[in-house]
Amino acid sequence: MRISIIGAGFSGCALATELARGASSDVDIQLVGVPESFGRGVAYGEARPEHLLNVRARDLGATADHPGEFADWLNLTERARTTFLPRLVYGEYLHSRLLAASQLSLAGFNRIAQEAIAIDREGPAFRVHLADGSDFVSDRVVLTVGALPPQPLAGIGPRLAVHPSYIAWPWQNGLDGIGAIDHIAPNQRVLIIGTGLTMADVVATLHRRGHRGPITALSRHGLLPQSHTDEPAAPIALPPTVLHAINTHDLRELVRALRALTPIVPDWRSLIDALRPYLQGFWRGLPSPQRAQFLRHLRSHWEVLRHRLAPTLSRELEELRVRGRLRMRAGRLLRARRTGEAVEVLIRERGFSHASREEFDVVVRATGFDTDVDRTSHPLIAQLRDSGLITADPLGLGIEASTRFEALDGGGTPVRGLYALGPLLRAQLWEITAVPELRVAARALAKQLLSAQERQASVGIRRGMEALARP
Repeated sequence: MRISIIGAGFSGCALATELARGASSDVDIQLVGVPESFGRGVAYGEARPEHLLNVRARDLGATADHPGEFADWLNLTERARTTFLPRLVYGEYLHSRLLAASQLSLAGFNRIAQEAIAIDREGPAFRVHLADGSDFVSDRVVLTVGALPPQPLAGIGPRLAVHPSYIAWPWQNGLDGIGAIDHIAPNQRVLIIGTGLTMADVVATLHRRGHRGPITALSRHGLLPQSHTDEPAAPIALPPTVLHAINTHDLRELVRALRALTPIVPDWRSLIDALRPYLQGFWRGLPSPQRAQFLRHLRSHWEVLRHRLAPTLSRELEELRVRGRLRMRAGRLLRARRTGEAVEVLIRERGFSHASREEFDVVVRATGFDTDVDRTSHPLIAQLRDSGLITADPLGLGIEASTRFEALDGGGTPVRGLYALGPLLRAQLWEITAVPELRVAARALAKQLLSAQERQASVGIRRGMEALARP
């Protein structure tokens, strides 16, 4: 059996490692990914030294049965295991364990540092086309492309869109090989669109580079991610009121129960963490209207509680806010255009009916996570969507898929042999973007693929024996 994994970030590496460790010699594994971040992914391969993990080192092992593997790999002390380390270090860990697994595997293991741009059905198999013009055939394909590229920012004028004063992706390199963000002069006025984790990384990088000019961060709600505590909070058990709301898939009742508990529990973070094991099942049973309601009214508030900052970064941002160097604003960017030597923007703040005209020197898009398949510019996902091999979730949460990770076509039928893992499955699972959930899913899918291979092999052996027995 030929199994191809498209995407060499965390999801792809975790799945490839699980397959390499469990596959027999009659399995060929292809791991396909862009060369710039191969084996590390964008989150860990394109990070800078000042960018920190937002999970403690002790919890980031890439295997479900050994969550402390990352901390063990670094030989950390007990004290250091609870700290938040640079993301670049985690990228090296993922790359190291992938190499070790591939070298020890009985299966064939091929690393292809090329972008996959198209996949066509070819009989019971698939033909995978690469950016260099080559292609190959695979029996099984797993999409592990991670988050999709952010959507084009509404309101950006055509002149500004191609001008250096607009940075569409903070970590892109210019034609001179220097990062776009490194061209921002220390005294320039910066407007960042987005107030989440990507914004925090941008501000951290600007601060390290000695930026002195004012920084404004704008989003619809103007919410800054909350902070982890320096010391881990003690875990708690969920009370019956919360469990009942979860089991009955009642979003309104769940919110009401959580609000009642927040003033009582020692630390609200423990409450959020205690919910995580139940969230995939809760989301699966949540009717589509309630999912849409959550996305409209609660998503932003949930994500600043769920996806928290490392304490040192949180304190750094708060210090910049106190000193007036960083300003958080709730509102919408209506228009941005290049005029003379500046960028003229129109912003309508939340709660106001009129817009204000302001000037900045640089606009940075830091809107972060996206899984909207219908509107994506990702070449492979767009091609699969247009060919009917995948179907976009109507709420913009990735693709439609079965409980066995199989992609569904337009008629709701599983596409045999085509699977997905990671953020593309948010429509089915919601919580499928962080290490604890991804490592469990990677192991489950690996077992499923390898058990299918064993069944295929046993059928072939039985047919061969029957053929030999015939006169």
